[in-house]
Amino acid sequence: MPLFKSCPAEFISQLGDRWSHWCDSAGEEQVATAEALLQDDSLQLALARSFIGSDFLYQQCCRQPQLLPDLLQSADLGLVAIDIDALEDEGALDRHLRLLRNRVTAEVIWRDFAGQWDIPRVCLRLTELAEQCIQAAQVWHHRQLVARYGVPRDRDGNAQSLVVLGMGKLGACELNLSSDIDLIFAYPEPGETDGEQSIENQKFFQRLGQRLIKSLDALTADGFVFRVDMRLRPYGDSGPLVSHFAALEDYYQTQGREWERYAMVKARPVAGDEAVAAELMELLRPFTYRRYIDFSAIDALREMKALIQRQVRARGLTDNIKLGRGGIREVEFIAQAFQLIRGGREPALRERNLLKLLPLLEQDGHLESGSAARLSAAYLLLRRVEHALQAERDQQTQTLPADEERRHRLAFALGRDGWQQLQEALTEARVVVEREFDAVIAPPEEIAEPSAAEEWEGLWLSCADDASAAANLRSLEEGGYGAPREALDLLADLRGSPMVAALPAASRARLDQTMPLLLAAAAQEQEPLLALSRVLPLIRSVLRRSAYLVLINENPPVLSQLLRLCSASPWIAEQLARHPILLDELLDSRRLLAPSSAADIADELRREMLRVDPADLEAQMEALRHYNQSQSLRTAAQEVSGVLPLMKVSDALTWLAEAILQQSLELAWGQMAEKHGVPPGTSAEDTRFAIIAYGKLGGLELGHGSDLDIVFVHDADPQQYTDGASSIDNLRFYTRLAQRLIHILQTRTLSGPLYEVDTRLRPSGNSGLLVTSMTAFEKYQRESAWTWEHQALVRARPVAGSARLCADFERLRLQLLCEARDENKLREEVVAMRDKMRAHLDKSNDKNFDLKQGPGGIVDIEFLVQYAALAWAQRAPSIVRYTDNIRILESLIDAGLMPAHQAEHLIDAYKAYRSEGHRLALQQLPGVVNGDQFTAERKTVQKNWQQLFG
Repeated sequence: MPLFKSCPAEFISQLGDRWSHWCDSAGEEQVATAEALLQDDSLQLALARSFIGSDFLYQQCCRQPQLLPDLLQSADLGLVAIDIDALEDEGALDRHLRLLRNRVTAEVIWRDFAGQWDIPRVCLRLTELAEQCIQAAQVWHHRQLVARYGVPRDRDGNAQSLVVLGMGKLGACELNLSSDIDLIFAYPEPGETDGEQSIENQKFFQRLGQRLIKSLDALTADGFVFRVDMRLRPYGDSGPLVSHFAALEDYYQTQGREWERYAMVKARPVAGDEAVAAELMELLRPFTYRRYIDFSAIDALREMKALIQRQVRARGLTDNIKLGRGGIREVEFIAQAFQLIRGGREPALRERNLLKLLPLLEQDGHLESGSAARLSAAYLLLRRVEHALQAERDQQTQTLPADEERRHRLAFALGRDGWQQLQEALTEARVVVEREFDAVIAPPEEIAEPSAAEEWEGLWLSCADDASAAANLRSLEEGGYGAPREALDLLADLRGSPMVAALPAASRARLDQTMPLLLAAAAQEQEPLLALSRVLPLIRSVLRRSAYLVLINENPPVLSQLLRLCSASPWIAEQLARHPILLDELLDSRRLLAPSSAADIADELRREMLRVDPADLEAQMEALRHYNQSQSLRTAAQEVSGVLPLMKVSDALTWLAEAILQQSLELAWGQMAEKHGVPPGTSAEDTRFAIIAYGKLGGLELGHGSDLDIVFVHDADPQQYTDGASSIDNLRFYTRLAQRLIHILQTRTLSGPLYEVDTRLRPSGNSGLLVTSMTAFEKYQRESAWTWEHQALVRARPVAGSARLCADFERLRLQLLCEARDENKLREEVVAMRDKMRAHLDKSNDKNFDLKQGPGGIVDIEFLVQYAALAWAQRAPSIVRYTDNIRILESLIDAGLMPAHQAEHLIDAYKAYRSEGHRLALQQLPGVVNGDQFTAERKTVQKNWQQLFG
C-alpha cells in the first residue's frame, strides 16, 4: 500500500526500512490497525516526519509497538497518575518513572511533528510530567525514610516536609524535550525525627533529596527520567543540598547575586506542602523583586549575556539558537529585564511564562506596539526548532546541524520545503530578536553616539582639587555656566560630602558616570547653572539608591527631559527629589506629555489599584500616593511644556482628585464593611453616602498642592444599625467612614499625604457633625446658613459616592440657589464679608499686588459671580448649573443678565490672574506680583465692582 506518498524521495528508503522494522516488532493486529489508520494522508505525513525526524520516537515505537497505533488513533494519551501504593520497591518506582517519561516524550514529539500540538502545549505536558515524577519520587522516598527514622519535626513538634522549587523552564512551565530540571530543596525549620533511630532534619532531608535525584537522574536499562541540576542552590555545588527557610532567607539577603535574582524570577514550588511552599515564596519575593524601579538589573543581565557571548565565540556556537545572537536566551533576557526592573511595583509582571508575559509588557507600554507579537512568533519558531533538534536523538542540544542530510531531515520534520526555507525563517526571527534585545539591553555605547560628556569627566573628578580650580573654572565658563565659581562650588560640595565618601564602589562608579553626563546635558540648557543647581538635590537623594542613577545613565532622553522640567519649575525639581520613583515617568516622553481625559485617569488608577494586594492597606495607600504624584508630575510637565493651557491644567488636577477620592472612598467602605457590616439598603453601587466638593475642587480650579474642601452627606436612617457581627448605628458608621477616608487622604506615609482636607464648610463648621444627613443639610441651608455659606454653595458639586445621592444633592443645590432673595440685603452681606476678608488676608501694599485678595483680584471676581448667581438664579436657573466661575459668567451672557463685553473682560482678567498664579506656584513663589502688573485687569474688575455694589 502507498504509505509513503507524502515522503520526499530522498527519505523514502530510510522510512521504508524503519516501517519494516516496526512491523517486525509489532503483532499482526497492531500492524493491521496502523495500516488502516494510515489511509489518512495527514497521518501518513505525521508518520513520515516523526520517523525521519526522530530516531528516539522510532526506537520507542519499536520497543513498545502498541505506542504507534495509540498515537495514530488518539488526540492525547494523557498522563496516568502513578499509584505509589502499588509499587513493590525502589526499582519498580524507577522503572515506572522511566517508562512514563519515554512514552510522554515520544508522544509530544509525535504531536509536534504532526502539527497537532503547539509549543506551549508541548512544554506544558513535559512540565506536568516532571512535576508528577518529582512528586511521586518525593512521596515514595519520604515514606521509606520515615519508616526508618520517624517523622521530621521542628522544636515545637510540628511535622516538617520538603519543598521542591522548580527553577528555569520547569518553573515557567516551558520545559524542553531534553531539558535538565533545575531544583532547589528546602524545609521549614531545624529539628529532628521522632523515631527510635532519630536523626537531624538536615540529614533526613539531605538523604531524601539525594534519593529523589537518584530516582530521576540515574541511567538504567530504561534510560533516565530527567537530568537534575542543583547548582542554582545557595553556594552552588559547594553548598548544602538542602537548606531550612531561615538559612535560605539569610543567604539571599546577605549574599544573593544579581544572576540569582534572574534565576529566582521563574522559581515555582513543584512539590511539597502548598501552604509551606507559599510561605517560602513570600520569604524569597523581596530578594527577587525590589520595591523600587531597579534599573541596575540591566547591568547584571548585560554581564550575563557578555559571559555567554564569550563562551559562544570561544566554543564556536554561532549556530546555537539558544545562546547565539538573536537566540532564545535573548528573548528571555528582554522579558526578565522588565520583570527585575519593575516587578516589585507591578505584580502582574511576575508572570513566569514568557509567552504570557510579553503581551503584558506591551500592554503596559514597556515594549513598543507590535513587539510582543513579533517576539512571540520568533520565540515559538526558535523553540520549535530547538525541540526538533532534541527530538532527533533525545540529546540536549540547540546547535543547528552542519551535515546536509541532517539539515534536510530537520526541515522536513518541521514541515518546511527544504533547509534554505527553514534557514531563512530562522534568520528573519533572529534579526527580530536581536533588534529588540539591543533596544532593551544592549550596552549604551552600542546604541548611542559617542558621549559629549567625555570632556567633563576630568572636571568632575578634579572639582574638589584646588590645583585644578583655574582650569575647571575656565571649562565651566566656556561650557556656558554663567557663574562658574558657583557651579564649581556646587560640584565640589557634592563630591566632598561624607555621603559620597561612604558610597560602595559600585554606587560611586555610577555617580562618576552620571555627573559628566549631567554637566554636558545641563550645558545645553538655556541657564546651565540653574538646571544644575535644581537637579543636584535629586542626585543627592538617590545616592544610596543608585539604581536611579543607572536609569539616568541608560536613558539620555530622560536626563534631557529631567533638566528641562527642573529648569522650568523648582516645584517639579522638589517633587522628583522627594520621590525619585517619579523618574520612571520621564522614560516615555510621549506618555509624559500626552493629556489624559477624566475617564483615562480613573481607569488608569483603577488598574493600578488592582495590582495591589487588597488586604495590604499600606500598599494600597502607597499606590494611591504614587499615582497621584506621577499624574501630578505629568500635568506639571504638560503645563511647563505648553501642551496644556491653564484651564486644562485645572481640569486634569481636578479629575485626578476626583479619581483619588472615589478610590479612597471604596477602600474606606471596604474596611468599614468588613469590620461592621453595612447599613440596610446599601450596596457597592449605592452606599447612600456622597462627597461634596467646595472651593477650588468644586469649581474645577485645582492648582498644584491645593487643599480639598469637602463635605460629607448621607441619607440612611440614623436609627438603624449595620448588619455585621460588630454592629453600630448608621450615623456612627458614616462618621467613622468619613474619618477613615480622611485618614487615607491625610496620613503622612513614606510618600507623604495624598491631600490636605478641609471640612470646615460643613453645616455649623467645626462644631457641626462630620457627616450630615441630606435632611439636616437642607434644613440648615434653609434656616441657619449665612450668606457666605450660600456663596460657597455656588461652587459646590458632588464628586464621589452614590450616583443617586449625588443627583439628589444636585437637585437640592439648584432649589436652594434659585430661591428668591432680597438683593439689597444680599449686596450688603456680600460686601461686608469681602471687606472682612480683605482686611485680614490682603498682602497688597504700595509696591505689590496680591493676585488673590488684592483690590480687583481673583476673590473680587469670585464674589461678583457669586452675588450674580444668588441674586438672579430665580430668574434664570441656568446660571447656577455650572460651578466654575468662567462658565457661570458665560451663562450670565446667555441669559441676558450681563453684557457680553463686561463678562468677557472679567473672564480675561480671571484667566490672566490664575495663569500667573499657576506659574508662580510652579516656581514656588507667593501669589504676589509687582504693583505695576495687571493694572488694566484690576481697573476692569474694580469698575465692575463699583457698578454692581456701589
